[in-house]
Amino acid sequence: GASEAVEMLMRILIRSKNDAVLVPIPQYPLYSALTTAMDGHFAGYHMGDETGWELDMGEVRKALFQARSDGKIVRAMVVINPGNPTGSVLSLENLKSIVSFCLEENIVLLADEVYQRNIYSNESPFISFRRVAHTMGILDSDGTLLQPLQLASFHSISKGVVGECGLRGGFVDLIGFSDLVKDQIYKLASIKLCSNVPGQLAVGLMVNPPREGDISFRKYAEETSNIYDSLRRRAKKLEQVLNRLPGIFCKPIEGALYAFPLVSLPPKFVQEALDSGLNPDTKYAIEVLEKTGLVVVPGNGFGQRQGTYHFRTTFLPPEDTFEEVLGQFSVFHENFMHSWT
Repeated sequence: GASEAVEMLMRILIRSKNDAVLVPIPQYPLYSALTTAMDGHFAGYHMGDETGWELDMGEVRKALFQARSDGKIVRAMVVINPGNPTGSVLSLENLKSIVSFCLEENIVLLADEVYQRNIYSNESPFISFRRVAHTMGILDSDGTLLQPLQLASFHSISKGVVGECGLRGGFVDLIGFSDLVKDQIYKLASIKLCSNVPGQLAVGLMVNPPREGDISFRKYAEETSNIYDSLRRRAKKLEQVLNRLPGIFCKPIEGALYAFPLVSLPPKFVQEALDSGLNPDTKYAIEVLEKTGLVVVPGNGFGQRQGTYHFRTTFLPPEDTFEEVLGQFSVFHENFMHSWT
């Protein structure tokens, strides 16, 4: 839903191969694909299991300095919060440090916030970058920008309660962009003539849902509560099951729709995979599929530190079949580890 808005912003920002974009590793591959397609420079900054997928500003500055030493102009920084594929939610202090960094370095902040309604931990609430800008005194209560922050915030109907991926709808909220730049974005949007009508209707319903007193509010509130309660239970169950399995570590699933566990694959298996020309976590994912029919995505598709292995999985199977799915995976993984160790 928000992908086209991301593409338009990236097209505006990347002028040549000398322009770079800071992107988290691991990341949703849309950003690396668009950077490559537009002949830009991908400057990845690592996030790690050891910090609970908090954003390490030291890693960000390291990526910035490396890009600049390579002669690149760093134009923007991508932050995905809540995280895809990590399932993490960034803290207020982390968000403030990101905003300060973008101000100091004169970098556009691209905030992928499409999972903002998918929050499962009371200790880790979602806080938008727009709200952070208010908190820091950068944006006044009437919307007046007091410091030169450029922020593009993306949201989509594909996530949250609506979950309508096929309707293709979303929006981008722009702060600190001149009318001249906005005109260019509108020109890019106009090339595609008009967004689809169902998508427009769905976006309208997402940003203006039924309110207390409306005839449909009671039903809407009931369905919303049921969906989120179920997602929260499944997220917790997935985390617990993964952490009981040998060689798997999964940090608490705070948001989004995914887990991205670290897997300690047996050395013999790793070597056999490498000898056959496969990434070890790719070979693992293939074995999961062949033995169980379940699909997990290897971590190398999102990026990860060298020598570490992950997979992304979700907790979207219906609750009445979720136990069976987890049981199938558990049996596979335990047999797999036993056969290779």
